[in-house]
Amino acid sequence: MSTKNLVIHDLDLSEWEKISGDYAGWNVVSDNGSIHPCVGCFSCWNRTPGICAIHDGYENMASLIHQAGEVVVISRYTYGGFSGSVKGVFDRCLGYVLPQFEITKGETHHRKRFDEDKPFTFIFRGPFLTDEEKASAVNYVRAVCTNIRGHVKDVIFQESGDAPSVPEQKQPEKTAEPDQGKVVLLNGSMRSAGGNSAKLARVLSDRLSSDTEIIDLKAHLNDTDGLISILSEARAIVLCVPLYVDGLPSQVIKLLERMEKSHAGQKRIYLLANMGLYESRQLKNLFSAVKQWCAKSGNEYCGGLGISAGELMGTLMEVIPFRRGTTKKASQGMDRLARAVDSAEAAGDIYAEPFAFPRRLYVWIANTNWNRTSRKNGIKPKDMFTRDI
Repeated sequence: MSTKNLVIHDLDLSEWEKISGDYAGWNVVSDNGSIHPCVGCFSCWNRTPGICAIHDGYENMASLIHQAGEVVVISRYTYGGFSGSVKGVFDRCLGYVLPQFEITKGETHHRKRFDEDKPFTFIFRGPFLTDEEKASAVNYVRAVCTNIRGHVKDVIFQESGDAPSVPEQKQPEKTAEPDQGKVVLLNGSMRSAGGNSAKLARVLSDRLSSDTEIIDLKAHLNDTDGLISILSEARAIVLCVPLYVDGLPSQVIKLLERMEKSHAGQKRIYLLANMGLYESRQLKNLFSAVKQWCAKSGNEYCGGLGISAGELMGTLMEVIPFRRGTTKKASQGMDRLARAVDSAEAAGDIYAEPFAFPRRLYVWIANTNWNRTSRKNGIKPKDMFTRDI
């Protein structure tokens, strides 16, 4: 296999031309406007191992990472991590690891597809990054490398751009009158109705006494301004999102970036997050991103619920919405979140894992299901480990 280093960046043409000589002979990947968000179909795991089903020029990201001797990532600092465009590239490299889980260093992580420990260097650009923001970025990329089974070679911070302008805005006066408008539950998953984010949004909506509306971001990708206009009329917004590569999905980051630029702030923001890994603490970087966005955009962060083992919990909570057994913690958290949204109060951060459901049993069931699905698609489980891409 030939080795060719890889650089992933979000620089514009003039910025890239200034440094392109440093990466002569490297594979270069950036968002050229044609990249499609990951749709969560898992084909890169159980149909075409290592290769994305979306053929838009970014279907071989896993292969490019595998072939690289090292990977350099250059990104604008955005809410503790990557910009929406760089995150879009990372979201499409899921096939670099396997769907099966293993427990390592006290946490569940995806198994390696390849017997390698890829070095990553991350270069974050931004004006006047604080020590807190730098620490947030370091925490994020460490989590990313842990889950994609590489390691952080270096993290570099570069001053770039002008200081962010803060337009003068009058703070709305708080009154005793109840807010007007609906509570909008924004499903940020590209899987729409069948995904765990949509399932959990429906569970929360059923527990709210407020007038609610569930909106799929997927349906508004080509009309972001129209979506922002709808959200501006909401009484409160609940971001219902899955964990993608240890953070928010790229399409959600891009929306939040647009909302920040439009200065459409002054909303109460709640979070309902889910992921397939077992330990709910692995959602903390995602929570941090939403908090940072709220601080930058002028919205009020009011807490949220993070649910792990999402495939299991989403199905159980929608089909059998009991408040005992496996869903006990998640159901209690859902009730607490619903009360906070209805009363326009803060919920705090709630993390919920399967109750009285052993981690090793969860891993065994998940791996068994992945193997069964792969066999149905004509792929032997051993091929998922040995197939080169």
